Amino acid sequence: METELQHKAFLLLLAVVSVAFFWLLLPFYGAVFWAVILAIVFNPLQRRLERRFGVRSTVAALLSVLVCVVIAIIPMSVILGALVSEGAALVARVQENQYDPGKAIQDLHAAMPPWLDTTFDRLGMGDFDALRDRLVSIFQQVSQFLATRAFTFGSNTLRFIASVGVMLYVLFFLFRDGRAIGRNVLACMPMSDAKNRALIHKFAAVVRATVKGNIAIAVIQGVIGGVAFWLLGIQGALLWGALMIFLSLLPAVGSALIWLPAAVYLIATGAVSKGLILVAVGVGVIGLVDNLLRPKLVGADTKMPDYVILVSTLGGISIFGINGFVIGPLIAALFMAAWTIFRDEKPVPVGEPRAARRRLRPR
Repeated sequence: METELQHKAFLLLLAVVSVAFFWLLLPFYGAVFWAVILAIVFNPLQRRLERRFGVRSTVAALLSVLVCVVIAIIPMSVILGALVSEGAALVARVQENQYDPGKAIQDLHAAMPPWLDTTFDRLGMGDFDALRDRLVSIFQQVSQFLATRAFTFGSNTLRFIASVGVMLYVLFFLFRDGRAIGRNVLACMPMSDAKNRALIHKFAAVVRATVKGNIAIAVIQGVIGGVAFWLLGIQGALLWGALMIFLSLLPAVGSALIWLPAAVYLIATGAVSKGLILVAVGVGVIGLVDNLLRPKLVGADTKMPDYVILVSTLGGISIFGINGFVIGPLIAALFMAAWTIFRDEKPVPVGEPRAARRRLRPR
């Protein structure tokens, strides 16, 4: 029989080797993370291929990986490369004084109607020169940030290729051996089978909703906005479209942070027709995409309150970088699911019907 001291020693060893293993994965945690995400999102496709070629079929796993490469990895790599190139070109134009943001702001101020100047005075923003200098400083800081990011990406191309290779390698085995891996994970989780399955189901549902729903909708909105910018002759359409994709993941604010100031600038500088067209596209097309597609792609079961998504997404980005778009909402969803399970298992106080507690369950 194992003594209590031996059991504690084994648990300590288990904790140490687990921490050491995750420490080894840190350099490629993003690659492993996205391999797991893609395996969950494309799991229905893998199931169909398994019915055709058999469970644990190498052919089925290879075909699933190929589909992921064609649908997700190649387009994102092309867009990322073009985005870095255009961002670097924009920064170069600013640094060579080919584009003067101060002059653009000055032209915007000169084209403003008198009532708008009066409104700024009432709001305590009458010192336009100070406001212009502040905006130019912000623009320069953003330009330097983009230049640094572009240089970093260019110098880390080899590491990026290695990360993609690791991701595809791990993804293949997740497709081929996913069932066995899932069973082993469930068997090792120190909770009841019901809780384990509930949390795993919530994890998979939120991943699919975030990637298939939120990211797909953000990409559609960003593409529409970028095409509108390009057709209207606005420079840096690809860069602005990418920023709209980025901001569309945030509820309440979204891509309007890009297209609305651009429309105001066009109207204020005399391009009224272009500004009105951009407003019509932003409100009538980009704004409706979310309302029409989100219920179908995300679904009510995995929808969280907008304020939770906003805070968790921003928090995830600040901690995990670009991966925080998925990690933040995922942690928030598991937090809500775990507390929901805990609440439902508490003894019901005398006189309180259990149905009342179920009505408080977050949707």
